[in-house]
Amino acid sequence: MPAPSAADFARLRKLSAIVDIDARQSKSIEEVFTGRELTTIPVGTAADVETAFAKARAAQVAWAQRPVKERCAVIERYRDLVAGNRDFLMDVAQAETGKARSAAQEELVDIMLNARYYAREAAKLLGSKRVQGLLPGIVKTVVNHHPKGVVGVISPWNYPMTLSISDSIPALLAGNAVVVKPDSQTPYCTLANAELLYQAGLPRDLFAVVPGPGSVVGTAIVQHCDYLMFTGSTATGRSLAEQCGRRLIGFSAELGGKNPMIVTKGADLDVAAKAATRACFSNAGQLCISIERIYVERDIADEFTAKFGERVRAMKLSTAYDFTADMGSLISEDQVKAVSGHVDDAKVKGAKVIAGGNARPDIGPLFFEPTVLTDVTDEMECGRNETFGPLVSIYPVDSVEEAIEKANDTEYGLNASVWAGSKSEGEAIAARLQAGTVNVDEGYALAFGSTAAPMGGMKASGIGRRHGADGILKYTESQTVSTARVLNLDPPLGISQTFWQKALTPMIQAVQKLPGR
Repeated sequence: MPAPSAADFARLRKLSAIVDIDARQSKSIEEVFTGRELTTIPVGTAADVETAFAKARAAQVAWAQRPVKERCAVIERYRDLVAGNRDFLMDVAQAETGKARSAAQEELVDIMLNARYYAREAAKLLGSKRVQGLLPGIVKTVVNHHPKGVVGVISPWNYPMTLSISDSIPALLAGNAVVVKPDSQTPYCTLANAELLYQAGLPRDLFAVVPGPGSVVGTAIVQHCDYLMFTGSTATGRSLAEQCGRRLIGFSAELGGKNPMIVTKGADLDVAAKAATRACFSNAGQLCISIERIYVERDIADEFTAKFGERVRAMKLSTAYDFTADMGSLISEDQVKAVSGHVDDAKVKGAKVIAGGNARPDIGPLFFEPTVLTDVTDEMECGRNETFGPLVSIYPVDSVEEAIEKANDTEYGLNASVWAGSKSEGEAIAARLQAGTVNVDEGYALAFGSTAAPMGGMKASGIGRRHGADGILKYTESQTVSTARVLNLDPPLGISQTFWQKALTPMIQAVQKLPGR
């Protein structure tokens, strides 16, 4: 498929009309592969955010009153529109981020999985539930879930569709309005999906997109929202958590990672080496859950390193808008500098380059080769710090025990991968890793794609979870309603207060001995 022409992106340029702000300035959006201007985007202000929240609050009241099944029908229609517009959406994702088409397709698959899961499960997850009351037959207790109000979503540039839209879908289905601040480099990835949400029947004021700098638009969203969903760096996550804490509002965040892979004796090294190229270099390694550390038992370390290095050196880097590329571009000059800085620092301090290690301006202005290092130490910048780029280090270890210990020896705990001689061995290792998701015989996609299961980070890799029941209930306020069906806790007629109080504890004890209590 050839690169989209100016005519192909006419629709993209028209999407700026969706941005309902009185912008006084605009920002150029460039095609990452070439650096040419695609279009411009209005830049929002704090006043624009305030207006968006006012409209969202008004729209949210009516939306919350609609039956959950009606909300779900809107999301189902949106899912169908995503499938029907997949080529255009992948074009937009590639143009704004520079990623290979396979990584762009991951975004659409994720959106479709989340839309289908929550559209099918929302009514059940959000429905009122009868729970055990204080006294069986006498007290009826029900738990309800009410929407928070207006949810703020601050999304990053690396997976700009997934991390703005998939996080908004459960918030909307829970009865909330949403105000999104997309990253300044990738606003049209969000706007292209907003257009489809509106076509599916979502009220326009209910889902607002306000582009602009984090220091202005992001700060204003935190000041106005009733709950904040953030994906980005750990440093920024800590700052936002403090701000949300001062306002006493809920906060969920997926943050940084230094994700490990463990390969044991008995693992199929050909399969593991092939899968590791995707696990490490999908989206040029600009993926919170990609692998940056590989621990291999020493007896097989040389063989694995040779097989993996050969596959990495054979990877195809390309600007193609088709599925022929194994890896695309980095997104910015800052990312190129960060990756090259880590590689150069490691080389100076004694690391060995097995594959890659160089920028590739001959392909595109922001390309960098997928890079594999050995002999990496903690004194090197890439030793313990997240690179967030196409760089992975291999570490021989003397035992599985050492691999587990070293995999857990990090401030992060987002994702991990295990390759062992059997599924049972892999699962046993996985259970001992301090990571929110662990994939056995896969790098990251199986756990992330299991939308019925919670996904998120331990330690400095985040707080809260997306996906599963947690991913929608976090956008609600739980409410307990208990009804005295026969009598309340005052003494019944004819019973003295003293006798009643003395009898209360034995009565509770007797109730607790009943079956099911």
